[in-house]
Order: sequence, then C-alpha cells, then structure tokens
Amino acid sequence: MAVPGRKPKPYIAAVREGTFRADRNREGVRFPPVDPVEPRWAGILPGADPETVRARKTAAELWGRLVPVLTHSAGLVDTQRETVTDYCVTWAWIVMGQRALAREGVVIDGDRGRVRNPWCTVLSQQRQHFRSLVGELGLTPASAQRIAAPQPDDDDDDIFD
Repeated sequence: MAVPGRKPKPYIAAVREGTFRADRNREGVRFPPVDPVEPRWAGILPGADPETVRARKTAAELWGRLVPVLTHSAGLVDTQRETVTDYCVTWAWIVMGQRALAREGVVIDGDRGRVRNPWCTVLSQQRQHFRSLVGELGLTPASAQRIAAPQPDDDDDDIFD
C-alpha cells in the first residue's frame, strides 16, 4: 500500500535547494562518480528496417547532446543512466510516431472502415511518459530552477577510491 502524503524530496535536491533539515531528510544512497556509458542502441531498439535504424540514430544523437550536460550540471552518474536511456528511447518513439502519422494520417482504413490510427494512442502514452521523465531529469525551465550544479567536496572524493 502506498504511503500517504507528498513524495519525499531526494537528499541531494534538498541540499542543492538549501532546504535540507536533518529531521526531514536522509542522505540515502550515494553512487560512485562514474560517467554514464552509452548503451548499445541495437539491443534496445532491435530491427533492421529503416524506421528502426532512424530511431536508433535519433536516440544516440539525443544521448550525445544530453548526457554531457546532465553529467556536468546535475551530477548524473552511470548508475542512473537507465533513466536517460528511457528518455532517449521515448523520444525516438515519439519521433517515429510523428513520422508515421504524417505519412499515414490520423484516420486510416481498417477492417471495419475508417478508424483512428493506432500511432495516436502510442504517441499519447509516450508523451505522457516523456513529460514525467523531463521533470525527473530537470529538463523543463521550472524543474531546472530547482537543480543546482553539484559542488565538489574535498572530503567526499575519497569515499569511492
């Protein structure tokens, strides 16, 4: 059963925002500072058709633009790469769906006449998931204001050595 009330703020977010209180926040898990490794897109988006190859390229390009920025600005580490991978794959699906809708139209011929294109449903679900990941990664103007760059701490560096 879910715990009632507001979702607790992560420790690092409270520290960055200056709202940390020992009675409300716990440090939680600390991950080793290892840069995220790009996944094998062919394993995540398998297939040899042109649309899937284009989706892999879209995901890889987004990874290349986003990960260096998040690593520097938000302290993204390899342990957290799945969230960014999911973000890139979701964006690739959105782009793929938009192309399909542009090519086929919103209404298509089905077995029982004209029906709504299934890509409309897929795009709606992917966009909803995308919005949740954008907030999680601090990529909207509102969520970006809540995240400050991590400050290097001399005494914390030796924890993971």
